[in-house]
Amino acid sequence: MGKKKKQAIRAAAEREHEAHAPLRALATAGVVRALTPVSKLTDEPPLLALGLGTLAVGAVLRRPALARSGARMVTSHLLATGLKTVLKAGVDRTRPNAAGASPQLEKGHGTDDSDRNAFPSGHTAGAVAVAQSIAHEVPAAAGAATLAAGTAGVAQVTRGAHYTSDVVAGAVIGWLSERVAGWAIAAAARAVENRRESSAEAEVEAHPS
Repeated sequence: MGKKKKQAIRAAAEREHEAHAPLRALATAGVVRALTPVSKLTDEPPLLALGLGTLAVGAVLRRPALARSGARMVTSHLLATGLKTVLKAGVDRTRPNAAGASPQLEKGHGTDDSDRNAFPSGHTAGAVAVAQSIAHEVPAAAGAATLAAGTAGVAQVTRGAHYTSDVVAGAVIGWLSERVAGWAIAAAARAVENRRESSAEAEVEAHPS
């Protein structure tokens, strides 16, 4: 990376850090602290449990649509988690609430320091991926799911865990992951249906009436 490019990136990071100063000042406000539970609900274990639970209930009750919804949620969430993990390893960015007066944004070194893994927002990526899965499989719940994902993203910014650009990047990752998951599940369903039809045709040919 050239010197000028590094300087431009650092300058952009400093500008965004300054723009977030009013939000960091609100981090201890009651309304912001009230959003913390929403943030916890969009962590990886709860979202994965929601998807697996939906898949299991659909399978037990023999409701293909519900099971497909759960499978889509799990697949999109795993894809989003994988993508955000790769990006976090490739970018070192200090979180707003840990940056002080020296915001950092540079090429990653695979750090395990959570205070330097701000980019992108994993919570937002997972929340958007699952929300989009729900919206596609259960349109009636699209509004509530989208609102929940949006609230989760806002919570990351207001509590000082992420910059706005981290959240936007996470949302893009979640959206793309859900689209890929939807395509993969649809392709798998078509393959199963084609195989079933081929087996039925073979059975008819083997035992004509």
